[in-house]
Amino acid sequence: MREATSFEEFFEEHRRRLFGAMCLITGNRAEAEEITQDAFLKLWERWDRVSAMDDPVAYLFRVATNLFRNRVRRAGVATRKALSLKPASDDLAAVEDRDEVVRALRPLPKRQRAAVVLTTLLDYSSEEAARLLGIRASTVRALATQGRAGVRHAMEEQA
Repeated sequence: MREATSFEEFFEEHRRRLFGAMCLITGNRAEAEEITQDAFLKLWERWDRVSAMDDPVAYLFRVATNLFRNRVRRAGVATRKALSLKPASDDLAAVEDRDEVVRALRPLPKRQRAAVVLTTLLDYSSEEAARLLGIRASTVRALATQGRAGVRHAMEEQA
């Protein structure tokens, strides 16, 4: 391989080969073209140092490969961010939902309300709720069943 004396000669000598390699690596001609152009631009900006290197062609391919890796990494980060975006919470809807639950539970006796809240809303088992309330698990199940029936009745009246 003859040594290129100017950047223009170096560019003409190696652009097709780099573009072909980037087409194979990226699988996309447009992306390969952009990476090829960016790689040559980076070399041109530093041509005084790059031309003095033992193997400027290897440096060119390393720059292009790193550009591709950075693109892939940025795309992955962007994808993860896009997928993890959650819709903005509707604070007003949350307040309305909470108010609706409070209104539905308000007419229940305290023990039934406690059993419903612990078993249904907080997802405690009847045994755990019984320990918290200081009563038997069978009593918690009975109170929760009665409380849910009372809530259903209250909701039907509202509708």
